[in-house]
Amino acid sequence: MAEMKNTEKQNIGIQKEEEKEKLESVKKADAAVKSMHDFTSPEVLYEELIKSVRKYHPSADISMIEKAYKVASEAHKDQKRKSGEPYIIHPLCVAIILADLELDKETIVAGLLHDAVEDTWMTYEEVEKEFGSEVALLVDGVTKLGQLSYSKDKVEVQAENLRKMFLAMAKDIRVILIKLADRLHNMRTLQYMRPEKQQEKARETMDIYAPIAMRLGISKIKVELDDLSLKYLKPDVYYDLVEKVALRKSAREEFVNAIVKQVKKHMEDANIKAQVDGRVKHFFSIYKKMVNQDKTIDQIYDLFAVRIIVDTVKDCYAALGVIHEMYKPIPGRFKDYIAMPKANMYQSLHTTLIGPNGQPFEIQIRTFEMHKTAEYGIAAHWKYKETSDGKKPGKSEEEKLNWLRQILEWQRDMSDNREFMSLLKNDLDLFADSVYCFTPQGDVKTLPNGSTPIDFAYSVHSAVGNKMVGARVNGKLVPIEYKIKNGDRIEIITSQNSQGPSRDWLKIVKSTQAKNKINQWFKKELKEDNILKGKDMLNQYAKTKGFKPGLYTKPQYMESVMHKYGFRDWDSVLAAIGHGGLKEGQVFNKLVEAYEREHKKNLTDEQVLEAASESQEKLHIAKNKSGIVVKGIHDVAVRFSKCCSPIPGDEIVGFVTRGRGITIHRTDCVNVLNMPEIDRKRLIEAEWQMPDRSDSEKYEAEINVYANNRTGLLVDISKIFTERKIDLRSINSRTNRQERATISMSFNVCSKQELNSLIEKIRQVVSVIDVERATG
Repeated sequence: MAEMKNTEKQNIGIQKEEEKEKLESVKKADAAVKSMHDFTSPEVLYEELIKSVRKYHPSADISMIEKAYKVASEAHKDQKRKSGEPYIIHPLCVAIILADLELDKETIVAGLLHDAVEDTWMTYEEVEKEFGSEVALLVDGVTKLGQLSYSKDKVEVQAENLRKMFLAMAKDIRVILIKLADRLHNMRTLQYMRPEKQQEKARETMDIYAPIAMRLGISKIKVELDDLSLKYLKPDVYYDLVEKVALRKSAREEFVNAIVKQVKKHMEDANIKAQVDGRVKHFFSIYKKMVNQDKTIDQIYDLFAVRIIVDTVKDCYAALGVIHEMYKPIPGRFKDYIAMPKANMYQSLHTTLIGPNGQPFEIQIRTFEMHKTAEYGIAAHWKYKETSDGKKPGKSEEEKLNWLRQILEWQRDMSDNREFMSLLKNDLDLFADSVYCFTPQGDVKTLPNGSTPIDFAYSVHSAVGNKMVGARVNGKLVPIEYKIKNGDRIEIITSQNSQGPSRDWLKIVKSTQAKNKINQWFKKELKEDNILKGKDMLNQYAKTKGFKPGLYTKPQYMESVMHKYGFRDWDSVLAAIGHGGLKEGQVFNKLVEAYEREHKKNLTDEQVLEAASESQEKLHIAKNKSGIVVKGIHDVAVRFSKCCSPIPGDEIVGFVTRGRGITIHRTDCVNVLNMPEIDRKRLIEAEWQMPDRSDSEKYEAEINVYANNRTGLLVDISKIFTERKIDLRSINSRTNRQERATISMSFNVCSKQELNSLIEKIRQVVSVIDVERATG
């Protein structure tokens, strides 16, 4: 017995060692594949692209693609990626992914040029002139918003860019196809980014881009985005799955091959022409089931699946009959997505069966057309493609974009970017399961799992939800918090006497759509009450702070606040305060700021009073080269402060100094922010004058670069300045005990736009942690 136990221990030890070796080999193979892929030469990749395009479009004129490749190569010629490879490899790989989706040449061209406007000297107008308005609009749709304020946090920046992208998608869905291809290649090469950047990109992919690929039905892209996101967000989980799936791989393959062989024979015996193959499910798909069903990998039924592809829908059901005769189906594990397609128009029959040795497995049955739709989604049939008989596809493809129209509605209704991002992520949640139910007319509605009749009512129409007083499910009255089940037939009872939704409904509903529509009702219906409430809250706040409200609630100050928050009238601002969309403190502080800006001309300093013109008009300073306009002042010397080095594009303010004219500071300058109250009276409004000459003036700027120290760091950063023909005036580097380097650099630039572009480029240098401007 002791010998047997020792032998068992040894076997377990050997097995663990083998498992470790397998895991390491998986990681190494993964790295090797990436390395081989990333460093393929541009010429080879271009040949691969053309070969791929010719496969599905043999007669396509590739001259436009060839021209785009040459233009992109020239534009990106001095640029390198984090991996050290030529930058042009990225647009080429994006174009290859688009060609794999069999997209038209305009999309391929836009894929080659998608970074040109954002990262090079090329402009939108140049793209339009060279390649036409269609390509230019696609390129513009995937270009991030330029020069967003660095004071905005990442959520604000992300929300603004996504808003722009969704608007562009509404005009042309190919915008998101290019964006998905761009994100997929970036995820494939994420190993070259800093760990925190890897996490950030993977989280955004998991929250936004993979769900969008799922909504569009493009599983070819969606499953890879899922797996790559999981790899960087939960590497321990990912490699554990890789390891466990790899274990007993040969035994599993033997089992699947045996099933495939048996199924093929039975299909032939039944005279059903079918293509049969088997596969292990994707890692994220397995992980999602483990999380949602709270199971271990050993408890997941459908770890691998067999797929049967046939010619017609009739053959699908015939094949199902043959399969259920061969193997025993597991009750409750059959899904008919042919009769009831998913929201992204996915169609297939799914059934889980017990194999000969008691091992459960899944079989999916679909037609070749359904398979193409499952793989390519909306890219397979979109409106710019013609069908084989020369006709355009029907309206069914438009149904795939109902969710996009919903998002565009939120955009119109929401000024708060954080609320928009929260709703968007909830709506696109990859982990949320769906439930399928019917209207009394037999139409299918797809809702998040756990939805109630209220969710159903708002999915029909907001007016139905707002007037709802009850519901019947399968002919029986149910409470409004009833959880909808698959196959339920739901009838909503409405009444014109209904007072509208209750705030308690917000705690009951599951769908983002219902929550948004209920909130919108309260904002609109209770606007009058909210206006009065908001006015009282604003006045009360002013009084507690010792201000007279009437002094600050003048039309000109209100206008400033309305412009700041994007409201058309003052009542809307008050209503927003009333329902909690805006804080009364932040609104009143903006009114005070507007008041103080106007009253800065009543400065007490004698020199300022003497210098102020009677006309109080904006006059250009005598010292033209400064490019500064100061309110109410003329013939006064202007100079730039050394502490914060303002440049065109910065928000600036003037400080009146005795006998030395006006010193211009940035509004975020440390010296301005910490200025004593007595000196603040000497601040005066200033702004940049639009340049009226082609030869721009140069302005001194200073930045601090924070990085992990390494050999060649200074050379890599200096190279960026050399490429952009920017002369360094001074450079100072110091390194602490933790090998963290701080490099201070000063140089001359023409504008804030040029500086921001430079900072963004330096941020991309390997081992750079952050770059910031000196603020005094």
